[in-house]
Amino acid sequence: MGSDGADAFADKVENDKKADVRFDPAPGRVSLQVWAQEWLERRVIGESTRRTTKGSSRTISCRVWDGRCWPGWRGATSREFAKQLHFSGAGLAVSTINDRLVMVAAMLEVAVVEKRIPDNPARGVRVSRAAPCAADEDEIPTLGEVDLIAEHIAPQYWLAVYLQSGTGQRPSEALAFSTECRRSGFVRVRWQVSPKAHRDDCRTTFVPLKHRTEGEYRDVPVAPFVEQEIDGHLSRWAPVPMAFTGLRGRRRRLEVFFSPRQRGKGVMPTASTFGYHFKKACVAAGVVDVDGKAKYTPGSLRHFFASIALANGVPIREVSRWLGHKSIKTTVDIYGHLVPEAWGRCRDVMQSVMRPAVEESGESVSAA
Repeated sequence: MGSDGADAFADKVENDKKADVRFDPAPGRVSLQVWAQEWLERRVIGESTRRTTKGSSRTISCRVWDGRCWPGWRGATSREFAKQLHFSGAGLAVSTINDRLVMVAAMLEVAVVEKRIPDNPARGVRVSRAAPCAADEDEIPTLGEVDLIAEHIAPQYWLAVYLQSGTGQRPSEALAFSTECRRSGFVRVRWQVSPKAHRDDCRTTFVPLKHRTEGEYRDVPVAPFVEQEIDGHLSRWAPVPMAFTGLRGRRRRLEVFFSPRQRGKGVMPTASTFGYHFKKACVAAGVVDVDGKAKYTPGSLRHFFASIALANGVPIREVSRWLGHKSIKTTVDIYGHLVPEAWGRCRDVMQSVMRPAVEESGESVSAA
């Protein structure tokens, strides 16, 4: 440490003395893993939240704590932790990473209050959400491929394929389709199946739509062929009433279309369940890539809906609303390049401005 560093440290010590700030070095020798366990045990939270937090804590321990004590944790460590979560190939969503960073910050905030550490290096550390990638036209199924997938998927999921491709619903939204969704000429999308719906301890089988609060919904126009597919589904399977507790604690009831149909399966199918059957159908239908794996995912059906609507002149602001995007910017980023008339308009404007056509007439054009 140079003279400047020594002087700065001495000044800090004197200032801490005047402010009566004291830090016991003994608690600082406690490893972060031990501290995380102590912090979690002291929290008054529900069992489900505790289990989720404990799992996140275990992930964090494996990645960056590794027996580290308080003196070894700095702001750079927090940023490195965020980077490792994001780029380690774990496939975590940005929102999940930031949720875990919030948990780390909360732990360290308590440590500051208890004077184990002087400040919280994780405060405000977040991962920025990357801009959505544009949909690749080569990764959007054709109508023939959509029909092939529907023909080869497990019969109870046939309708889900056309709810996605015909109305642009997310997989979890299509699986939450119920009698209350059917309206005259449109469907009302209000719920989606929780990713935890397959667990016995799941109380909120159905949760609000993405980017929406409980009670919000969106209406999507429905083509006659989708109505026919709905009727065909109902001719084979009657809706099943399911009671659940909303996030606000209110008991609700839906008559759902995609209740368990297989013997011994007593839980609601989730997006993961549907994804498994979807990929299996792609392989069975021969809709595969060069490696023989499923060429598409359920999300590809939303791309199909958006691309068909935009290619046929439906305004992108309407498509954005029907897809349930938080902002039209998201829709433009993903699908803006699929608006064909925009390309034609651009070509015509640039041509007329930069190389305007000379009107043919009997008059000669004088030279400048």
